Amino acid sequence: MSAIGDDEVKPKRPRIPKRLRPFMWTLAVLSVCCLGVVVSIVQLLSDQSSDEDGNVILAGCGTNVVVDPNAEFPEIGPYSSEQIKNAAIIISVGQDLEIPARGWIIAVATAMQESRLTNLGHLGDQNDHDSLGLFQQRPSSGWGTPEQVTDPVYSSTKFYDKLQTVENWETLPLTVAAQRVQISAFPDAYAKHEPLATEIVNTLTGGGARVSAVDTELGTCAQPGDLSASGWMIPVEGPVNSGFQTPERPTHNGVDIGAPRGSAIVAASSGTVITSECNASLYGASYSCDVDGSPEVAGCGWMVNILHAGDYLTRYCHMGSAPMVKEGDVVQAGQILGYVGSSGRSSGPHLHFETHLNGDRSPAGAVDPVAFMNQMGAPLE
Repeated sequence: MSAIGDDEVKPKRPRIPKRLRPFMWTLAVLSVCCLGVVVSIVQLLSDQSSDEDGNVILAGCGTNVVVDPNAEFPEIGPYSSEQIKNAAIIISVGQDLEIPARGWIIAVATAMQESRLTNLGHLGDQNDHDSLGLFQQRPSSGWGTPEQVTDPVYSSTKFYDKLQTVENWETLPLTVAAQRVQISAFPDAYAKHEPLATEIVNTLTGGGARVSAVDTELGTCAQPGDLSASGWMIPVEGPVNSGFQTPERPTHNGVDIGAPRGSAIVAASSGTVITSECNASLYGASYSCDVDGSPEVAGCGWMVNILHAGDYLTRYCHMGSAPMVKEGDVVQAGQILGYVGSSGRSSGPHLHFETHLNGDRSPAGAVDPVAFMNQMGAPLE
C-alpha cells in the first residue's frame, strides 16, 4: 500500500523568514587550500547533478588540508582569508593527530566563538583574565605559556588533547562537547556556529563533513545509520516512496520514507523540541491520533518539530503513538522520538519527514529533504 504524507500542517505563529543563509559546499578541490565551486543549499535544490537514473550525485567526502603559508585562502561568510587560514591550521592539526572529522567541526566552531578565528594576543581590560590565542586559553589555568597558546598549532593540539578526554565526544551535541573542553561562562554559545563551521570544513576539505563522525579517514561518505561529522543522521531507514513537491503532489512539502510499523524514528540532529502533539481532524472536527488515519483525515497525526542550530527545522509525522519527547526537550541526534505508524492523513505506515530553513514552519520554509540531508552527510537514499 502506498503511503500518503501530510502537507496541511497548520503552523503556529510562523516566523517571518530572514534572508537565507548560504550553506556552501565544494564540488571540486583546487590547489592546496581546497577552494571549490560553492553554492547555497537553496540553489542546490535545483542545481544538483544527477546520474542516468535521476539520483542526486554527491560532492566529495574529503581530502587532507595542506597549509601553505603563501597560499591565498577563500573568504567564507564573514571570515577573511587570514581567519580561514587559521581554520585550515585547526583542521590540519586534527588530521595530523588522526582526530575524527567531527572534532574538526567542534574545534573550528569553538574558535569562532572564542576569537572569531583570530589569534588574539593580550587585549588589556578586554581580555577575560589572561585568555589568549584562537581558543582563548589561559596560561594561568595550565594551558601553556603565553607564547605557546598564541601558536595556532600548539593551541589546536591542546584543544584536541582535552577533547579526547571527554567521553563519547563524537556523538555529543557540539555545544556540550565544546563546553566540556572550554568551561565557558556561556555554555550554549557554541551551537550557533555549527552550520558555518561545517561549511568551512566542507570547503577546505572537499566535503569532509560528510564522512562518519567517528572516521579519521576521508573519502568515504557516512553510511545509513551513521552520525555524520556535521552532526546529522537519517531519521529512519527505508526507501523514499514519495518525493518533495512532485508534479503529482505539488503541495507535498516533505518526503515519505517507507518503514515498517513500529520502527524507531530518531532525531536527525541535536536540537530543541518545539512541537509534540496530535495534529489531525476530519471535516473540521478533531480526530484521534491513536488510530490509523486515512487520506480523508487532515493533518500530520502524532508529530514532532525540532529546531536545530542554524535555524534548521525538521518535522516528523504520522507516528503510531504519542511522541516520547515533549515541547522544550533538548534532544541528541539519534535519540528516539517515537515509532512509525499511520496516524493523520496517511494510507499506510511511513514517516513523513520535512526540512525547513530559517525556523520557518510554514510551506515557505520547506526545502527538499533529499538534497538537504545529502549536504549534511546523511543521504536518505
